[in-house]
Amino acid sequence: MQQIVQVTGLTKQFKNLTAVNDLSFSVNEGDVYGFLGQNGAGKSTTIRMMLSLIEPTFGNIQMFGMDLEKHRREILRNVGAVIEKPDVYKYLSAYDNLQLFARLSGIKPTQKLIMDQLEMVGLRNRAEDKVKTFSQGMKQRLGIAIALIHNPQLIILDEPTNGLDPQGIADIRNLILQLSREFKKTIIVSSHLLNEIEQIATRLLIIDKGEKLVEGNATTLFDPAQTIVEIQTLDNFYALMQLKGSKWADMLQKSNNNAILLKVDRKLIPTLHADLAAMRIQLISLQPRNSLEDYFLQVTSGNQHVDTYSN
Repeated sequence: MQQIVQVTGLTKQFKNLTAVNDLSFSVNEGDVYGFLGQNGAGKSTTIRMMLSLIEPTFGNIQMFGMDLEKHRREILRNVGAVIEKPDVYKYLSAYDNLQLFARLSGIKPTQKLIMDQLEMVGLRNRAEDKVKTFSQGMKQRLGIAIALIHNPQLIILDEPTNGLDPQGIADIRNLILQLSREFKKTIIVSSHLLNEIEQIATRLLIIDKGEKLVEGNATTLFDPAQTIVEIQTLDNFYALMQLKGSKWADMLQKSNNNAILLKVDRKLIPTLHADLAAMRIQLISLQPRNSLEDYFLQVTSGNQHVDTYSN
């Protein structure tokens, strides 16, 4: 499968703050790529570097097999993006906004093209209405229509459901699925709405404090047969050394002073419990964590607000 995006060793430093630290990941053609992280994890900084809005301190970004630094214009012609709330002209109609932004992109749009784009995002019946009368969800959908007007292969959406009500969230979710399934777009979606990402993502990246924690196929990460198990012991250092020397080593996910995480088939949990006793690990608790929310909060620092609302 063709790689659309290849990020290698990406780092961004702002004086004493390292916002993104040695981040590497890839996005394949056709992916709905969920980019998850708590507020301040470095998601928006990464996306801004991918769009050449800020320069990396170190690292390399390639898109469509080309180096972004050397082929910026050629690459960005094939990328559409909405960064948080879209900038639109409130006193123009949806039709006029789309026509204006198309011309700014170097396109002379036909009436049919504009109406087709509005139809795609569910705004055809509001084409002549001024944007100031739109809900935030409608403005967000108009922003996506603007991002799509030049028919890009890659779409990047940074927190597209921020500030939306449940219906607005559902509308954006359905639109992303439509763009992926019907129009074969590759989409990167940055979000902290865990349940929404779980419903749409084919692949997933979780970052925390600018560093990659987990990357993989959603079907693997969300496999109900695989359970994240949190273990707490009287001596986690000893327990970790024992586990690293055992058949459970490949299942270790993360550890800290408070807990050890393993990803195991739920049918093996009784065997794990017996092996811990055989290794003379003094167990305080062994708790399965089944949801993406549990997994996310366990592999990240867990000390910032994460919105898990889903309609």
